[in-house]
Amino acid sequence: MIALGARRWGHRAGMASAAAEVMAAFSEYTSFLSVFRVDGGFYLVAARNGIVIEDKIFDSESEARSEYVKLSEIPDWGAFFAPGDWGMPRAVDKNISDVLVGAPHVVLHSISRLNAWLLSAALVVFFILGLVGVLRDPIVQTVTPRPQVAELNPELVAEYKKQLEEKNKELDVEFEIEKTLPPEPIVMPYELLPDAGARAEMCYKAIGFLMQPVAGWNQINVECGETHAFVIFQRSFGTLADFYQNVAQFMPGVFVQEVDENTVRVRTALPILETLSSQDERDAETLVRDVTSVFQAIDTNIQTEIVVDTLTNGVDVATVNVVELSVQTKLVPMQFMEVLADFGGVYMTKCTWNVKTRVWNYEVIIYAK
Repeated sequence: MIALGARRWGHRAGMASAAAEVMAAFSEYTSFLSVFRVDGGFYLVAARNGIVIEDKIFDSESEARSEYVKLSEIPDWGAFFAPGDWGMPRAVDKNISDVLVGAPHVVLHSISRLNAWLLSAALVVFFILGLVGVLRDPIVQTVTPRPQVAELNPELVAEYKKQLEEKNKELDVEFEIEKTLPPEPIVMPYELLPDAGARAEMCYKAIGFLMQPVAGWNQINVECGETHAFVIFQRSFGTLADFYQNVAQFMPGVFVQEVDENTVRVRTALPILETLSSQDERDAETLVRDVTSVFQAIDTNIQTEIVVDTLTNGVDVATVNVVELSVQTKLVPMQFMEVLADFGGVYMTKCTWNVKTRVWNYEVIIYAK
């Protein structure tokens, strides 16, 4: 980076760059918004598509929070980091000491005035050469004598003008149609949800279908996703020939993938269920409290998180609050959904049966107001 700092601001060669260090620490995110508590204030760093757009220390917490909220309204952030007591949606609390670990990896380097002038001159020359290359054809066309209309066939000129006018009219009509067409309305995800009980029963049957015993092969893990269910088999003493023979007999229509010579993955497509509109009437915070209370009543631990999904049709933007649940339990899918019977907007995104531990793992989302 050139001109990262300036001597008149107190910057000197060898000083560490906090913004560059934070970018390196969060290299897995192309865009992120972060605020850290530091001695005497709050340090805000924001990056979009790998470019730092904000790098500032605030003495006032209210000013830092206001700037964070303003920047968070920009859509498509990859990650959020903010102090936990701010209560910002989807934000993770991080200490600056956990981000800037060890010795600095990036430090400032001074650029002498001579090198700066040489660099500027090189950039100017490069710009001039590029400009000449871009403008060369238009200049040549300008100075090259063009044939006069009088030298052309008048009939051909008239026909060309007629075709050009007709084409322009067609383009004008197409443009007007596209301009007047309204954008497609935003379809909220809770408007197209399958019945929670029907989906639970479908996953239970799909898992039972894939859990057919195959001699010489052990079932390891079976999962029901949104469109497919699959099971992993591990070889003990069987052969691939025996495996395919059993699958053709007991699991017709499945797709078999050989992960390696001792591991096979079997997949089947799930039927499409009818959808309906369903959304819980509670806000996200109340929903988390009520869901937690229900599972506390049956002595089951759950993990919850509130996220905000953003949807757009290219013109309008809509958001929806989502409560994500992760639960491990002995309850089969139908029994598990009975626990959530009093909640609306429930959708089970995935359920997994662990053959070794004989435990069900559920991932569920609930759409809140």
